[in-house]
Amino acid sequence: MANAFKGAFTALFVETPDYQVMPEEDVKRLRSNMRLAEQLGAKIETVYGEDVSYQIAEFARLSGVSKIVIGRSSATRKSIFSKPTLTEKLIANAPNLDVHIIPDTDGKNTAYRAKKARKKNGIVFSVSDLLKSVAILILASCIGMLFRQLGFAEANIITVYVLGVLMTSVVTRHRVYSLISSIVSVLVFNFFFTDPQFTLRAYDQGYPVTFLIMFLAALLTSSLAVKLKEHAKQSAKAAYRTKVLFDTNQLLQQAKDKNEIVSATANQLIKLLGKDIVFYLTEGETLGEAHIFTVSDEKTDKEITDTKEKAVAEWVLKNNKHAGATTETLSNAKCLYLAVRVNSRVYGVVGIYIGNEPLDAFEKSILLSILGECALSLENEKNATEKEEAAILAKNEQLRANLLRAISHDLRTPLTSISGNASNLISNGNSFDEATKNQLYTDIYDDSMWLINLVENLLSVTRIEEGRLNLHITEDLVDDVITEALHHVNRKSVEHHITVRQKEDYLLAKMDAKLMVQVIINIVDNAIKYTPKGSNILIKTWKQGDKAVISIADDGDGIPDEMKARVFDMFYSGANKIADSRRSLGLGLSLCRSIVNAHGGKITVSDNTPHGTVFTITLSAREVEIHE
Repeated sequence: MANAFKGAFTALFVETPDYQVMPEEDVKRLRSNMRLAEQLGAKIETVYGEDVSYQIAEFARLSGVSKIVIGRSSATRKSIFSKPTLTEKLIANAPNLDVHIIPDTDGKNTAYRAKKARKKNGIVFSVSDLLKSVAILILASCIGMLFRQLGFAEANIITVYVLGVLMTSVVTRHRVYSLISSIVSVLVFNFFFTDPQFTLRAYDQGYPVTFLIMFLAALLTSSLAVKLKEHAKQSAKAAYRTKVLFDTNQLLQQAKDKNEIVSATANQLIKLLGKDIVFYLTEGETLGEAHIFTVSDEKTDKEITDTKEKAVAEWVLKNNKHAGATTETLSNAKCLYLAVRVNSRVYGVVGIYIGNEPLDAFEKSILLSILGECALSLENEKNATEKEEAAILAKNEQLRANLLRAISHDLRTPLTSISGNASNLISNGNSFDEATKNQLYTDIYDDSMWLINLVENLLSVTRIEEGRLNLHITEDLVDDVITEALHHVNRKSVEHHITVRQKEDYLLAKMDAKLMVQVIINIVDNAIKYTPKGSNILIKTWKQGDKAVISIADDGDGIPDEMKARVFDMFYSGANKIADSRRSLGLGLSLCRSIVNAHGGKITVSDNTPHGTVFTITLSAREVEIHE
């Protein structure tokens, strides 16, 4: 019918006080109808109240409903003075709405059974309620006697008893005690305060009317108090459940990964339902490991995760439908299983240990909303992970592209130089003098060393990127590491003035000596490449607190401020050109930063005074122990 009207289908459940004492047969029929409505695509909504027609009309008005479909039972007015039927009252309360009435042949005797159930189950014995009622009645009687001694009128005493009945209806949990209190209050008033006293007779002809009015006033006030208490209880329950839903939204927004999302969702479901929860995340087309959240000390882990229970969860994953306890599918299961899904994609399966207390309609509505929020969070987490992986993949692809492009262009020059010089020596070696031959040999050697250093840097970068860089930390003298590094720097170092200054005679640092030698070689070679002949390169070491500091300064042209932030980026070589026309691949400084960071140290770049560049390295220092 919803499709015929091109509208949304909402099934409304009005929960009245009769629901608590409804026969099991009617409860099962109600749940069956709700499941049928869900299968037909309806959204289940729940409201509370005693006047069913008024609640339906108000919900329709507030929700913008234009058409109401209701079943007409076989119940009719027996006489003109009988109460109007539900259908008649609904038409009266919603005159501006289209009300479609469908005959309901199964609805006969429904009203009778509800009244019978209420009458059968209305009297509930409670010692605490009985004591409270007796105490209030005794207190009202004492106050009444005090008022009589003070000369107050009987109307004032009657008010005290009406107030006592009202208090009884407020402090007791069952309606029957307010009714009994109303009757007993009339009898006690007659016994103690009417003539003749201490009998249940009355001389005054107006007393029966007084008793009747007193009884009706007490009964009406107590009934109103009970209704208000029940409405307040339902409102508090609805407010709490709504708060749980809102809190869930906030907690899921703060969750950082799948485990936190699952934990937040399960804890909120426990707050809402007070039942044990099992949560399965999906791994492709299968269920992952079970996450169990219990609310009691009872060990239910094995019960809710055995082979049969997991089979039900797998069925839910495969079919994207509800199953398990309180459903018509695999109903022998101990848990109710629901799919955590967005449209047709299932991100997980939640199992709720039902036990002997099935979920009511409002609980189920909030439950589905929480699972919907959970599914959206899992989807957002998945999208964020995929986006991050895509970004990493794109970055790696860009690095590979840059590397291939740099190798194809920048390695061509030294390889061409090596092959050309070797070819000249092979073809014309006899015609060259010794000086020319030595120069060719030197060029071949320099180009080969450049390629060797490049390959070493590439291998080191690869190990670092793959997490295979194993540090062999020892306590070594910084002076020895610098000396070793200067033995392997560019041969063109003879064209520059390299000076080493030490403030400490013995400066120990915790480091991998071999890797730190490579760091110093790269920085010094970088200074040689980017500074003119005859420039000064100063290497200084000192101790600063618990840190060993190494600075390498040159007096070249320096690095522009806009380039300083990127000098340690891989494949970044800036705009400077090297004197021998070879471009750097931009690996040296990036490798230096990675090695220093692996040591737990820090490397920075700054300007030298009056011009040039300073690279500063800080490492953990160690005190020198001198044994005499």
